[in-house]
Amino acid sequence: MSGTLNKVMLIGNLGDEVKMHYFDDKNCVGRFPIATSESYVSKQTNERITNTEWHNIVVRNKAAEICEKYLSKGDKVYIEGRIKSRKWTDDKGMERYSTEIQCDEFTFLTPKTDQQKSQQTQPQTPKANPQTPTAAPNNMVNEGDDDLPF
Repeated sequence: MSGTLNKVMLIGNLGDEVKMHYFDDKNCVGRFPIATSESYVSKQTNERITNTEWHNIVVRNKAAEICEKYLSKGDKVYIEGRIKSRKWTDDKGMERYSTEIQCDEFTFLTPKTDQQKSQQTQPQTPKANPQTPTAAPNNMVNEGDDDLPF
């Protein structure tokens, strides 16, 4: 087999709101963490053990604006993308490394009714008003008066 493959598929819950970064050339990047968990029963102690892994997700441009508009902390989401590591320098001049998931496709898994309930119980700050999600991944469709893309 020739070639290589860098593909990640995750289903998890948002650990924080989508943080947006806008650039001068009208591009933007959204970043948010998601948590995936696995549970098992320890054979020694017979107690349930849960391990949580955190993943840093990066989405770009139109997809980032859609995520900012429709996702909030605690929502379940399917992410598909690739792993990317990057090196950067912190405020103290130390070289640091980050591993991120560059998101290519996503699907919102929290039912619309659950999202509406959470919006009623939690005050939401106004978010940027992106254009209609016509440039979204293929699995997102805008239907009539419904402002959610699924």
